[in-house]
Amino acid sequence: MKGRTILLDHLGEVEAAALMVDGQLEDLLVDTPAPRPGTIYRAQADRPVKGQGGMFLKTPDGSAFLRQIKGLAPGQMILVQVSGYAEPGKAIPVTAKLLFKSRYAIVTPEAPGLNISRSIRDEDTRDRLLEVAHEVAAEAPHGLILRSSCAEADAEEIAEDIAVMLGLADRVLEDDGTEVEVLAEGDGPHVLAWRDWVAAAEVVTAEGSFDTHGVLDALETVRGIEVPLGGGAMMYVEPTRALVAVDVNTGRDTSLAAGVKANLACARALPRAMRLRGLGGQITLDLAPMPKKDRRGFESALRAALRADDIETALVGWTPLGHYELQRKRARAPLVLEER
Repeated sequence: MKGRTILLDHLGEVEAAALMVDGQLEDLLVDTPAPRPGTIYRAQADRPVKGQGGMFLKTPDGSAFLRQIKGLAPGQMILVQVSGYAEPGKAIPVTAKLLFKSRYAIVTPEAPGLNISRSIRDEDTRDRLLEVAHEVAAEAPHGLILRSSCAEADAEEIAEDIAVMLGLADRVLEDDGTEVEVLAEGDGPHVLAWRDWVAAAEVVTAEGSFDTHGVLDALETVRGIEVPLGGGAMMYVEPTRALVAVDVNTGRDTSLAAGVKANLACARALPRAMRLRGLGGQITLDLAPMPKKDRRGFESALRAALRADDIETALVGWTPLGHYELQRKRARAPLVLEER
């Protein structure tokens, strides 16, 4: 099956969305009972953690943890936004820098000014988008970012999207409540698919579409730790409590170039493997043996692959033992992996 297909369905009773590209599962969003990233709380400062430079907060969904707490005192009310999924047994990660994000616009209350995605290079298009933004948001006190999806969008749709996000920002920021409360829910999988998967695609909403379009079969593979890299090479993705370990194996290939080929294939496959499995945090790559002179080529391939991925990932570098480390935002809920 060629082309892009967005499927909006459920896994059991749980809302989920899948993106298939040329018959391959490219992305997956699954709802969880945990607070969704993007949820905004009116929270209460509880107790500082001096050694970590942060503070625990009280929220309707339990304890949250906020870093960079200069000027915040216990008992004070503060607006915060869920920034990712918590590790097991840990507090909900939150930030005080609120973002109001939709398909076409991002409202940035603490970063005034109007910005247009750098991926939109055509000057006529940029001028058209500036006109739309100024018509809707000229008097707004908040900053505004127009996303790359605006390039081919209708002006009325963009204007409506901007207005909705500005209205939500005003309602939240004008809040003067005195009790902990959820002020805005984060987006679920179906809305996230509309918001972030903006390239042209067939959209299927029929119940049971995950089964008829091969998503369930693909999920069986994704739940395993093995990821084929071609030519008999494999990588094994194994999450632990401390980190995600990725082991690259050349298989039966014993040629001099086997390690380099397997590692380059790992670089290209890693973002998709992490994304589908919902994995983040510290990632340690135990790569196949290769000469040090080939490390730069591997880093370039990995950097290029991550540019097409929308989850923030920092390339940390090489360890004395020759492992390569990354730090990835916990933007997805992890799937339970099964060793095969």
